[in-house]
Amino acid sequence: MAQGEGKGGKGRGVRLTADEVQAIKAAAVEAFGASAVVRLFGSRVDDAKRGGDIDLLIEAPADRIGIVHESRFLSDLFRRIDERKVDVVLIERGRSPSAFARLVQPQARPLP
Repeated sequence: MAQGEGKGGKGRGVRLTADEVQAIKAAAVEAFGASAVVRLFGSRVDDAKRGGDIDLLIEAPADRIGIVHESRFLSDLFRRIDERKVDVVLIERGRSPSAFARLVQPQARPLP
């Protein structure tokens, strides 16, 4: 069983391997800076589900928000782990998040 996996029902874990978690964290630091906060949401925080894409909610400083940084993050991530479907929602630190970000924030779990 991978790190964060449990039996049945919605759990508090994350359904990612330790290597995937480390790869996401390292790519986030490179692209968004050391102060970036990365949280997982969607099916990967529900222990009862299997598979699914990787949905990430990333809070970063204003000077690290944008398509250049997001592209850098995904490129670096895919060099570290097999390419798969990854959705990124960015929140600019200090600004009000988008309606979608506010919707997913309650279920988002910080990466261990």
